[in-house]
Amino acid sequence: VTFLPFHVEPRNIVDDDPQERVSAEAAILNSRVHYYGRLTGSSDRLLSPPDHVIPRPEEIYIYSPLGTAFKVAGSDHASKNPSIVTIFAIWNTMMGTSILSIPWGIKQAGFTLGVVILIFTGLLMLYCCYIVLKSPKAISCVDTSNWEFPDVCRHYFGKFGQWSSLVFSMVSLIGAMVVYWVLMSNFLYNTGQFIYNYAHNVNVSDSEFGTNGSDKVICPYPNTDPGRNDTMNVLYLGSSGNDTSDGNSFEHYWSKTNTVPLYLITLLLPLLCFRSASFFARFTFLGTISVVYLIVLVTFKAVRLGFHLEFHWFDSTQFYVPEFRLLFPQLTGVLTLAFFIHNCIITLMKSNRHQENNVRDLSVAYLLVGMTYLYVGVLIFASFPSPPLFKDCIEPNFLDNFPTSDVMVFVARTFLLFQMITVYPLLGYLVRVQIMGQIFGNNYPSFFHVLTLNILIVGAGVLMAKFYPNIGSIIRFSGATCGLALVFVFPTLVHMISLRRQGRLSLPSALFHSFLILLGVANLIAQFFL
Repeated sequence: VTFLPFHVEPRNIVDDDPQERVSAEAAILNSRVHYYGRLTGSSDRLLSPPDHVIPRPEEIYIYSPLGTAFKVAGSDHASKNPSIVTIFAIWNTMMGTSILSIPWGIKQAGFTLGVVILIFTGLLMLYCCYIVLKSPKAISCVDTSNWEFPDVCRHYFGKFGQWSSLVFSMVSLIGAMVVYWVLMSNFLYNTGQFIYNYAHNVNVSDSEFGTNGSDKVICPYPNTDPGRNDTMNVLYLGSSGNDTSDGNSFEHYWSKTNTVPLYLITLLLPLLCFRSASFFARFTFLGTISVVYLIVLVTFKAVRLGFHLEFHWFDSTQFYVPEFRLLFPQLTGVLTLAFFIHNCIITLMKSNRHQENNVRDLSVAYLLVGMTYLYVGVLIFASFPSPPLFKDCIEPNFLDNFPTSDVMVFVARTFLLFQMITVYPLLGYLVRVQIMGQIFGNNYPSFFHVLTLNILIVGAGVLMAKFYPNIGSIIRFSGATCGLALVFVFPTLVHMISLRRQGRLSLPSALFHSFLILLGVANLIAQFFL
């Protein structure tokens, strides 16, 4: 930039008294740096200040227009993370709500095909993420050290690329916020129902269709057509989620779709209007605890229930689904969002202490994520008790296949509820910063602007929680939409343009990357026909 930090002799700096005036030598050096800054744009390296003009990092001070010099505390090396921290930061970032829908996605694709698709999609998403990670380094004669992927898109495609990447990034964030609202409504309802039933000694297990015994598994909608898409089944929630015909006041005021989504407004809308989200960032560790507990819960249930598998390759039976089903694009849509980290991978990797290990650490992180998804998905599908239940009873949120009275599932829902209450304002803050920053040039233009945006986001969540509370479909549509641009189209186009400018683009490479774009388009189109 034009106003670069410059060297000030140590004798002119007093640690406890920043008002010490700087020397004439420092002022001359400041003018020299300004001169270089005026010669060219800040992103051009050709006429940037040479190394002998810029002091060593430990000797850099920030010069105030009032003539005050402040020593820069710390160093970049001290803030860097080892590889193990970087790997688990990526794992923790990707481990979102999609993990709850993986068993449902495997059921929609068929067990064998679902496992193959999960592995293949993970490898594909890893490769596209690798392209995104190395894309800034492929741009020569420009300082890309502080660039994100939207900046890369702007470099290659102009304003269209910048705004397109922003819009599709918003689709992923707002889609995640809608899923969070649906899940928070679900978890809050079941938590309240558990407390009410426990306090009043209410036993509802006999009225639920499911297995017997201490590890009860239920089928919430046993009378639906198993051959149809489960995304249609949840439309019954608006009428059958809570039967209020008996006049019970609790059931009247504690409805999963009619009242609980509205109760959340009183808590979350004020939190969204906070100017800073730093307070909520302190609770991100709850995400790790929730995922670890889910893995423990899944392991415990699988051990108690045992495996129930039969392989029927193309035909359904009374209790089992075929190994290959035409509904498999629903799984690819879910996995596109489940493995999606492309819009922030550059930022995450900047904090890695050993930059030369970025590709290795990214690959290990994707391996851990894929193994976690595979572990949860396979165990839930395999241990789902068939018979007496049909495998098609597996819900988009697999926790819905366990009764409200299950204590271990109650703990999982409570953990996830508190985690989402703290993460939801963070997602809203990211949406606000990107939208308001691009439109108004200010992250917080006014309380009215912020409140209007938050009302629109909350309204979308409330409407989906009331009329279409299927997280599987919401995840697959938002994943396929944002994945089309930020996973398949922009990264592959950037990669091909970069290779062509270097004279290294071969015909097989062009065909392969064009095929990736077609896969992204097909993935999105297929969601509308299933």
